[in-house]
Amino acid sequence: MPIEQPVVLALIGTGFTFFATALGAAVVYLFRGEINMKIQRVFLGFAAGVMTAASVWSLLIPAIDMAEEQGKIGWLPAAGGFILGCVFLLALDNLLPHLHAGSSAPEGLPSSLRRTTMLVFAVTLHNIPEGLAVGLAFGMAAQGDGSPVTLAAAIALAVGIGLQNFPEGAAISLPLKKEGLSNTRSFAYGALSGVVEPIAGVAGVLLATVVAPIMPWFLSFAAGAMIYVVVEELIPEAHLGEHSHSGTIGVLSGFLIMMVLDVALG
Repeated sequence: MPIEQPVVLALIGTGFTFFATALGAAVVYLFRGEINMKIQRVFLGFAAGVMTAASVWSLLIPAIDMAEEQGKIGWLPAAGGFILGCVFLLALDNLLPHLHAGSSAPEGLPSSLRRTTMLVFAVTLHNIPEGLAVGLAFGMAAQGDGSPVTLAAAIALAVGIGLQNFPEGAAISLPLKKEGLSNTRSFAYGALSGVVEPIAGVAGVLLATVVAPIMPWFLSFAAGAMIYVVVEELIPEAHLGEHSHSGTIGVLSGFLIMMVLDVALG
């Protein structure tokens, strides 16, 4: 398959995830005030569940299968890439100035950036591993019948990531509105936070087509980066307060839907 075709497929897939982010950001036009905390916890939990299931079924298991087909120890590149992905996101988390919604103190290196800019950066951090994962999946699917990732599985991953991007778009546009921005600017910044996904998606396709021998490392790298986001940010934010059953239900629902999508279509 010519390299242009998987790139186009990845752009379509990450274009869908970007559209979902923009659609979520558009809810700023529907809410006058803040979104109900229970609903927000469900959304955050759902995103955590989707990303966890996608990391296991769409990334780690294919990485192990591919490594074993190459005659290697399956768990070694899976574990190594996973650790590298976590370390990469940890480094970004500590270097890139960003601010989470509801927090007063920014994270990362000291910066004179506006609060609104750092709010956008916080969500952009999430989108890098998501776009990379979708791009890698389409790049792997383009390699044909011998690939552990099918085209249907890549589509399922894009759909799952898109579903959880909807609440992420809302999670950035609504706090921006609270910061005093207009509806239009809040929507624009929220939507633009997803632009990094198509960029990372194309990078993932190019990696998949030129470095097949170490592809298990890249697949598990994306998984590690996604799980870092889940554990560091999404689950804690989904369970703010005591007895947050809404957040728990969100996690379980997201995990179940992504698992069914991947297994049924993949």
